[in-house]
Amino acid sequence: MKKNKRITIYDLANELGISASYVSRALNDHPSISDKMKMLVKMKAQELNYRHNSNAANLRMGSSRTIGVVVPKINESFFSNVIAGIEATCFEHKHHLIICQSEELFEKEVLAVEKLVRLNVDCIIISLSSQTITFNHLEEVKNNNIQLIQFDRTTDKISSHQIINNNKETAYKVVKHLLQQGYSRIAYIGGPEHTGIYKERKAGYLQALKEADISIPYHFVNDNALTREHGSVIARELLQLKEPPDAIFTTTDYVAFGVLKTAAGLGIKVPEQLGVFGFANEMFAEMLTPGLSSVEQFTQEIGKRAAGFYFEQLASKKTISSSKEVISCELILRGSSLRKQR
Repeated sequence: MKKNKRITIYDLANELGISASYVSRALNDHPSISDKMKMLVKMKAQELNYRHNSNAANLRMGSSRTIGVVVPKINESFFSNVIAGIEATCFEHKHHLIICQSEELFEKEVLAVEKLVRLNVDCIIISLSSQTITFNHLEEVKNNNIQLIQFDRTTDKISSHQIINNNKETAYKVVKHLLQQGYSRIAYIGGPEHTGIYKERKAGYLQALKEADISIPYHFVNDNALTREHGSVIARELLQLKEPPDAIFTTTDYVAFGVLKTAAGLGIKVPEQLGVFGFANEMFAEMLTPGLSSVEQFTQEIGKRAAGFYFEQLASKKTISSSKEVISCELILRGSSLRKQR
């Protein structure tokens, strides 16, 4: 046998003088094969350093036992925690995981989805990029009979199961908290308005102000900001106004981090002169000075529920075309918004 050649099931069959199908059944513990023969085949496989091609076997059974995940950013703790939840559930069900990131680019998201379809994964779990406004690539997932599950950044234009937070209600509670702390000129820095979660958070912010009978200048409401750099630029413009805001609610901790840095650079005291509230409870939020008030979205639970839904459908042999599961958030109050308790 040629050295360094990858050993196949046919090599085992030739060595043992039996058929390849017989070897396959023995390796897969088929009940029609005796225990003695199973042991003989497995010992020969070990001797020749044979590696079972589980992918080929799974494809013959009509399943790859693999789930694909597409997220905007792997290095943000929100998404890495969701992935950890998905991985834990996949491990429990003996499935593999392939992770892709779009880096907030629609083109990369499409390529990632196409790659996962070509790899014949059983399910794709996705959170959309900030650029995604068309969804033909997701239709293609369904056309290939691959289960589609969306989380966090989702669209109703494609029927699938969705795992989301109660974004509107949570944003409403954030603004109510800021009002209770004595802030009244509350600005907003949100994400892309075409994305459902940011649309809902903005709606919650506006509802709370309307109920409090507070009107704010139009330039207090800003969209399309997801990075620390964007947060810094917008915060500088807001805080240098003749009548600046006394609080800023952001829909991501990265933007809130930029706000805090800019405030410090301008000599503005937080929370005495400016309240700041983020969203997602990233790992760095409690390490800042003052600690950043934020929203806990229970990200590992989102991941576990996303993968869990797939395995529930698999076990029940049913397919639900469209449904939503809502996971409630929790406000995490830290120094950046607690003016009255100081």
